[in-house]
Amino acid sequence: MSADRVRSLRRGLLTLLAVAAAYEAIARSGYFAPALMPSLGAVAQTLFSSILDGSMLHHAAATLYRVIVGFGLAVAFGLPLGVAMGRFRPVERFVLPLSSALMPIPSLAWVPVFILWFGLGDTVTILIVFYAAVFPMLLNTWTGVRSVNPIWLRAAGAMGADERALFWKVIIPGASPFIIAGLRQSFLRSWIAVIGAEMLAGSDWGLGWVIFDAKEFLDTDVMLASLVVIGCIGFFTERLVFGSIERATIYRWGMARAAKG
Repeated sequence: MSADRVRSLRRGLLTLLAVAAAYEAIARSGYFAPALMPSLGAVAQTLFSSILDGSMLHHAAATLYRVIVGFGLAVAFGLPLGVAMGRFRPVERFVLPLSSALMPIPSLAWVPVFILWFGLGDTVTILIVFYAAVFPMLLNTWTGVRSVNPIWLRAAGAMGADERALFWKVIIPGASPFIIAGLRQSFLRSWIAVIGAEMLAGSDWGLGWVIFDAKEFLDTDVMLASLVVIGCIGFFTERLVFGSIERATIYRWGMARAAKG
């Protein structure tokens, strides 16, 4: 692991520790009943117990599967379609009105409809994740392709670059900051959608189901332990996956600069 990545992880962990300390101070202040706001020790004990007996790992794996499949489908569909929208005006004219009409509809509003169409199960949750993730990917890619400097395209064309070379050498590098922003937004919306869908679709597995089920029995420590798992997955995905993609693409190509400090 590079020194920059270690420093990035250290800074992120320090921020999380500061928030954890503030939570612990409030929990011990007595302002909330322990049943409503358990201490970090109680949450940690519940988390470790659920990890040791395998239940939390099974729930996390079920949620991750739904996120990865739905998010992957959204990227596979939204990325090429966004490029096509940016490059070809007829595609843009056809897809953009549909996106403008469908994107404001909350993904969770489709859960009852999808349950009627497809029944209960992973299919509904994956489709909800796909719906939530596809529009940020699509529109960010479209914006990125349109923002590529026309001078770069003309210069590359004057040097004999064909359409394939223009795509890989000019368009993708030029649009990469927007594409990576789309990936981040899509992944974030995937998690929001999957947790909500697991609560509403009544699945027996998944972190969303754990949180909803724990609420019925006032198991706040279980709810918070599940939230810790979600936060840890998001933290390490952001720092290790998307951070690595940025370093390998937009920073390497000189399309953006890393923040100092």
